[in-house]
Amino acid sequence: MMNYSQSVEPLFQPIELGNLKLSNRIVMAPMTRQFSPDGIPGTNVASYYRRRAENGVGLIVTEGTVINHRDASNQVNVPHFYGGAALNGWANVVSEVHEAGGRIIPQIWHMGAKGHVGDYSEAEITEIVQAFAQAASEAKRLGFDGIELHGAHSYLIDQFFYEKTNPRTDRYGGDMLARTRFAVEVIEACREVVGPEFPIVLRLSQWKTDDFQAKLAETPELLEQFLTPLVNAGVDIFHCSTRRFWEPEFEGSDLNFAGWTKKLTGKPTITVGSVGLDGEFTSLFTEGKGANNVGIDGLVQRLENEEFDLVAVGRSLMVDPAWAKKIRKGRIDELIPFTSEATKVLT
Repeated sequence: MMNYSQSVEPLFQPIELGNLKLSNRIVMAPMTRQFSPDGIPGTNVASYYRRRAENGVGLIVTEGTVINHRDASNQVNVPHFYGGAALNGWANVVSEVHEAGGRIIPQIWHMGAKGHVGDYSEAEITEIVQAFAQAASEAKRLGFDGIELHGAHSYLIDQFFYEKTNPRTDRYGGDMLARTRFAVEVIEACREVVGPEFPIVLRLSQWKTDDFQAKLAETPELLEQFLTPLVNAGVDIFHCSTRRFWEPEFEGSDLNFAGWTKKLTGKPTITVGSVGLDGEFTSLFTEGKGANNVGIDGLVQRLENEEFDLVAVGRSLMVDPAWAKKIRKGRIDELIPFTSEATKVLT
């Protein structure tokens, strides 16, 4: 039997982050499922998210939803965030989640340039920025509680951030600060259309899909330089993606990526990475491996120490809609294990 030696109540304390009022600190992490034929989320998608809200998740971040641009996605069943049918589907998702007492934000996504970001003219970059802004505007119109911009994991915004994928020599390339310009323009354009009170979350990662050891910033000093223009552009919350939340980001400190980001910016942060599991998520795709449930004492202690503000849970919530409720009530032995077979259901 798996027991928790420490109270999990810090996970279930309410929090107000500007206009975003949450009943607890548990966030459903965005996880691509490809269950939206031709980009249109149906009633099954609404039911999927509603079940997590009904079972006590404080904030739901949807799977990545693509903007209206030719390169935004190469996967036909990834949901769109444009077009009447897709937006009507998302309106139904919002309605179902809110009816269940939950809060929900869409993750707005561009999967990346087919070649590299140098292939885009400045005019096309402007079009992409406006496509992000249009999605943000639609999110507010549909009644979402904020938005998350996907700036991690080697997708488009991250391609601009990273020196190895951004060979541009104009104002969108060059040194680290110049490579933030595209993200800054996206954030500012979104802020302009949603107004000053609508929450904007930015997801970041140091690691890349082809290099788990990569870093955008090798030191805390460089990380502060990198984050400052993003804060100034209007980010309210940083969602700091790591493969294992317990790993220190820099030598000489136990702080993880979310901890350092909060310390350097003063902004609220979300930590994520193998919460409640004994294996990191990429092993499912590279080796077909699942993961076993493990205790979360260390996570709760870090939260209590205010190293970060929210905790994103991915695979555990994907396979077990009642994960949050079971954790709170101590029903640990009822947790559904994460296996490759379990992911085929995704109820």
